[in-house]
Amino acid sequence: MIARLSLILNDPIGRVRFARWAPTLVVLLAAALRFWNLGYPRKLVFDETYYVKDAWTLSHLGYESVWPNNANIAFEAGDTSQFGTAPSFIVHPPLGKWLISIGMNLFGAENSWSWRIVCAVFGVLAVALLMLVAKLLLRSTLWAVVAGFLFAIDGHAIVMARTALLDNFLMFFVLLAFYFLLRDREAVEVVLARRAADESWSGIIWNRWWLLATAVALGAATSVKWSGLYFALAFGLYTVVSETLLRRRLYKAGRGHSDWLTVGLAGQGLANFWLMIPVVFLTYLGSWTGWLVTRGGYDRNWADNPDNQATGFWAWVPHSLQSLLQYHREAYGFHVGLHTPHSYASNPLTWLFLWRPTSFFYEGSVQGDPACNAFTSCSSAITALGNPLIWIAATASLIFLTYRYFRSGDRVIGLILLGVAAGYLPWMMYLQRTVFQFYVIAFEPWMILALVFSMRALLKAETGIYWKKTANRLALFLLLTTVVSVYFYPIWTGITVPYWFWLSHMWLPSWI
Repeated sequence: MIARLSLILNDPIGRVRFARWAPTLVVLLAAALRFWNLGYPRKLVFDETYYVKDAWTLSHLGYESVWPNNANIAFEAGDTSQFGTAPSFIVHPPLGKWLISIGMNLFGAENSWSWRIVCAVFGVLAVALLMLVAKLLLRSTLWAVVAGFLFAIDGHAIVMARTALLDNFLMFFVLLAFYFLLRDREAVEVVLARRAADESWSGIIWNRWWLLATAVALGAATSVKWSGLYFALAFGLYTVVSETLLRRRLYKAGRGHSDWLTVGLAGQGLANFWLMIPVVFLTYLGSWTGWLVTRGGYDRNWADNPDNQATGFWAWVPHSLQSLLQYHREAYGFHVGLHTPHSYASNPLTWLFLWRPTSFFYEGSVQGDPACNAFTSCSSAITALGNPLIWIAATASLIFLTYRYFRSGDRVIGLILLGVAAGYLPWMMYLQRTVFQFYVIAFEPWMILALVFSMRALLKAETGIYWKKTANRLALFLLLTTVVSVYFYPIWTGITVPYWFWLSHMWLPSWI
C-alpha cells in the first residue's frame, strides 16, 4: 500500500490529488468515529457528573454553584434547573467548562449529545491539526496523513473526544501551541539567516507574532487545566535554548556574532520571557472573567474581610485578585494532597503500557432487556483504552527515538520528545497521587508522531527489494491497526454486545 502510494506521489497529478483528498478523508473518518451515536449513553459518565453540571451553572451564574446530592437523575431526564446559587469549590480553571457550555446553550442541556458536541468537534480539529504539525516536521504529506489516520482511529483519542471532560481541550490547545511554535521557529531561522552577519544589529528579535500566538494557546491550555503550565515551561525554555544553538551554528559558519551565547541566553531569552509570560498570564486571567465580574463565586469575597486583606506593598492589588489568589492557594492544596483511593487510579509509570485503562461507563443487561434479546447477558461499556497495537508500537518508538536523539541530536526527534516530556515527565513527581491513565491524551499526539517518525526511518533505511518488503510490512501494520480499532470500537462507544464479546477485549486482568 505504501509502495503504491509512493508511486502516486511521484506523479505530479497524483501528488496534487492526494494532498487535496487524503487529509479530508482522514478528517471525515475522525468525525464519523466521534460523532456517531454521540448522545449515548443518556447519562453523565465518569467525571461528566462534575464538568457538565458545572458548565451549566457557569454559563448561567458566571461561577460554578452547588447541586443537590441526587441531581444527576433529574438532570439526565431533562430537568436542568435544580442548581442553587451557593458557590461550589472547583479545582480546575473555567475555560474547558465554558466550552462545554456552548453546546448545551446552543442545543439544549436536556440533550446528552449537546454536553459532548464541542469536545467532539475539538477532537476532530485535533486530527486535522496533527496532520499540519506532522507536515511541518516531516515535510511529507504521506506521513502527515498516516499520523492523522492513526490518531483518528485510536480508541483513547476517540473516547476522550466523545466524553465531556477537560483533557481533550487541554490536548488541543497544547498541540495548537506546538504548531505555532514550529511556525515561529521557521520565521526565526529566516530572520537570523538574513541578519546574523549585520554587525549593527543587536541580534534580538522582537517581532514574534507566532510566538505570541503560542503564548495565547498555552494560556488557553492552562485555563483548562494547570498541567498546561508544564507545556508552557517546556516550550518557553525550548525557544531560548534552540535559538541560542542556532546562533552558535551561524557564528561557527562565519555568519554570526561572537557574543552568540550572551545574546541568545540573556538578550533573546529575556525578550522571549516578556513576549510570552504576560500573554500566558492575561489569557489565563481572562478565563476567570465570569468569576471576577460576579460576586457569588467560591472565595470571591474573601479579601473583603479586613483580616484577610493584603497590607504594605501589596495593598494596592484589587480585592478581587487577592481573593482569586486565595482560591488558587486552596485549589493547589487540594491537588497536591489528593490521595483518595479510586478503583481506576493508575500509576504514571504504567501509562505507556496501557496497564490500567479507565472505565468511564459500564452497564450490564440480561436476556429479555430491549437491547439484549438474543443473548443470555450483555454489556455496554465505554473504556478509555488506546488501540493496543498503536500504543505498543508508539512506546517502542519512543525508546528508539530517545536512543537515536542522544546519538544524533536530530532536531525533529528533539521536538517530538519535547512534547512527550512536557506532558508525561511532570507526573513522575506525583506517583502517589490519585491520577488516571486517560491523562495521556495531553501528549498522545507526540506519541503518534514518534511512531510515524520511526516508520519513516525504517523505510528510509532500506533500498531496492528490501524497501518494498519494509513498505509492505508497514502497510500490513496499518491494516492490522485498523482491524483492531474495528474490533474495539464497541467498547469505546458503549455499543451493547454479548458479555463474552466484551470479556474477549479484556486482554489483561487489570483492564477489568
